[in-house]
Amino acid sequence: MGRNASGIVVDTLMAWGVDTVFGMAGDGINGVVEAMRAREGRVRFVSVRHEESAAFMAAAHAKWTGRLGCCLATTGPGGLHLLTGLYDAKMDGAPVVALTGLPYHDIAETFTQQDVPLDRVFADVAVYNARITGAAQAEAVTALACRSALAGRGVSHLSIAVDVQEQEEGADKPSPRGSAQTASANRTDGLRLPEPEAVAEAAALLNGAQRVAILAGRGALGARAELEQAAQLLGAPVAKALLGKAVLPDDHPFTTGGIGLYGTFGTHAAMAGCDALLIVGSTFPYVEYYPKPGQARCVQVDRDPQRIGLRVAADVGLVGDARATLEMLNARLRRKEDRSFLEKAQGEARRWTEALRAAEESLRTPMHPAVPVAALGRRLPPDAVLATDSGHHTGLVARHVPLRPGHDFAVSGLLASMASGLPYAIAAGLAFPDRPVFAVVGDGGLAMQLGEFATAVQHRLDLKLLVIRNGVLGQIKWEQMLFLGNPEYACEVPPIDFARAAEAMGGRGYTIDDPARADAVLDEALATEGPVIIQALVDPNEPLLPAVVSKTYKEHLSKALEAGTPGRAEIERALEREPSRSMMKG
Repeated sequence: MGRNASGIVVDTLMAWGVDTVFGMAGDGINGVVEAMRAREGRVRFVSVRHEESAAFMAAAHAKWTGRLGCCLATTGPGGLHLLTGLYDAKMDGAPVVALTGLPYHDIAETFTQQDVPLDRVFADVAVYNARITGAAQAEAVTALACRSALAGRGVSHLSIAVDVQEQEEGADKPSPRGSAQTASANRTDGLRLPEPEAVAEAAALLNGAQRVAILAGRGALGARAELEQAAQLLGAPVAKALLGKAVLPDDHPFTTGGIGLYGTFGTHAAMAGCDALLIVGSTFPYVEYYPKPGQARCVQVDRDPQRIGLRVAADVGLVGDARATLEMLNARLRRKEDRSFLEKAQGEARRWTEALRAAEESLRTPMHPAVPVAALGRRLPPDAVLATDSGHHTGLVARHVPLRPGHDFAVSGLLASMASGLPYAIAAGLAFPDRPVFAVVGDGGLAMQLGEFATAVQHRLDLKLLVIRNGVLGQIKWEQMLFLGNPEYACEVPPIDFARAAEAMGGRGYTIDDPARADAVLDEALATEGPVIIQALVDPNEPLLPAVVSKTYKEHLSKALEAGTPGRAEIERALEREPSRSMMKG
């Protein structure tokens, strides 16, 4: 018996290296699901509790492995639920193929049940977007979707009607021209290099500068040695955008840590004092944390020419692979003997570390949120994989979890979506079954997709999930106060006992409510086999501040507190403790 259209689609995906598909069965996509059942053992179908998680997992799979991610959903609402995770893939450049169902071809667009034209809905999120019209077309279109996602580092979307999914190969007679068309599964890519003249210009600019700073992002992950050499030659401190946290170990002498709301004293000094900035593989979006306009000249390295000059005007843009481009650039750089700018940034980085220690070692109750996060960070094994969600806890991870060689880290970057941390961790556990996986999430984000923990239990993943339970949408609370000067409003998160929820789903649950017990509880939890939730009950009034709080932010905060922000007295006391006191002083 020949293949049907669904079988052709799945076979083509497999030929392009897809070995895992995340999704949820449904009557609008069951033809494709059956094709995967028939190929069980060669392709794995991971059934999720919500389609949004499937898309997050596909995006995370692509980020973790560098290969195609794949997800599917049924007609109408199932397909619509994919969109948030697919925008995460789009905005962070992760190659993903999404499959969705459509109603029967002859009643589509007639207001039938779940009659949503998903191909039109997905037009913005996708670099390639097509309806499969028949079995004869399925291979060519699916191959092009895979090629487009990889080449464009984005989302390809294929929609296929219920009856077309079942159409047999021989029942769809190809056209004269279509019968001659063939498709291949050969991925081709090339090493992109900048023009030598541009490299020479960039080197002259950097050699002529006195105080060079480097900003590195996820695009530099494959160029660690070359980035380190550039920093050594230039005597340049290296700030890391969040997606580039693993570019250099956090204890590396040249790195100053994060930037922006999750920044450090060292990074602030580097950006405020540099006269030249080298950006490698980053489009960190918060322009107020870059050098001031007119302060520093800029060289930017990026494989995508569209990104050159996106955040700050680039005096020289080097379009190419980060590793190869830095090799070319380093060959032309002269070592700077004056290391005073680097040493100043390093001194500020050490001052930052000392300021953080007061929070990490605090025995005060209610517990400082840095206590459990730092305690987990000290326990990460050499091959750990770490994911985080988006919120107050993201800053805690950025500042209090030191990444070392061998660690991998991922987060929803430009989209910065809540509810992504647990799906990211599950994707890591499935992609790397021999590595321990950790995630740090907030109670708000975990509440959105708590049911997905059952998926981790189902697959017996070695997953340890630390949830910061403060009963508030912490980052939103501080954005209301700092950004706008408004009192906190509508940020409460109802209490959920996540430890008991973990037990109810077949996992294990632990609670940290005393900083003096944090180490002991974590040791017991991390020694437990299988999926574990560790909930840490922490102070909801501990501030989330940039390393150096601006005059405007101070004025907004004062206004918000005076306007009646809940917990005003507790917040004011927290602002007098380290590290907040040093951050408020600047």
